[in-house]
Amino acid sequence: MDKLYGRMAMVATAQIETGAPLEGATAEEILRWAFDTFGNEVSIACSFGAEDVVLVDMAAKIDPKAKFFVLDTGRLHQETYDVMERCRTKYGVEFDVYTPDTARLQQLLREKGPNSFYNSIEDRKDCCGIRKVEPLQRALADRKAWITGLRRTQAVTRGTLPIVEIDETHHGIFKINPLASWSEEDIWAYIRAHNVPYNRLHDQGFPSIGCAPCTRAIRPGEDLRAGRWWWESPEHKECGLHVRQRAA
Repeated sequence: MDKLYGRMAMVATAQIETGAPLEGATAEEILRWAFDTFGNEVSIACSFGAEDVVLVDMAAKIDPKAKFFVLDTGRLHQETYDVMERCRTKYGVEFDVYTPDTARLQQLLREKGPNSFYNSIEDRKDCCGIRKVEPLQRALADRKAWITGLRRTQAVTRGTLPIVEIDETHHGIFKINPLASWSEEDIWAYIRAHNVPYNRLHDQGFPSIGCAPCTRAIRPGEDLRAGRWWWESPEHKECGLHVRQRAA
């Protein structure tokens, strides 16, 4: 298995270094490449935003055995659970659900209360660390790669997002972003064309959906992620799930 993974890693590394083979590929082609390269050691992260349900639809059609995981922070909207159930029913897929460590969450609530994330960036990231970052570490502990619905036009922090990258934050596994070059219009055209279940909060002005206390509808003319942690400046609006190493 180690030799097999070594060969797969070499192929993936070559894709990253050259860029061309995957940069011009369709999202479906990128998913097929990921499944062929990493087999059952790649998982798709799903938070049930518009991008993620597109990936669920694509992946379920390409490989009915595709693996998905969900980070249930304990503070999600009911509408998020609703679309999760609709996806389970329509596609017949299973979602591995990871929840916060009970002891760490209880300590946070005891020491800082239920709404500490409003106090400071440090406190907000502490909450994200317990509810999202640590569960993600568990979700990826035995993976060789993971797939996300990130797009370059979502935020200023994602403008140079590659199709495939080495995720140094998670023991150097591969991180694959099949929708990196897609626009918002591309996402919704796919959802409508394929009748994909989606989060009904999108119809209420929520283009980006996270935990309920940290997400609001956006106003006309605002950035797509303006409703996420709206009390912070744009360059801080990441929770720690998608930390990218910067070159020196």
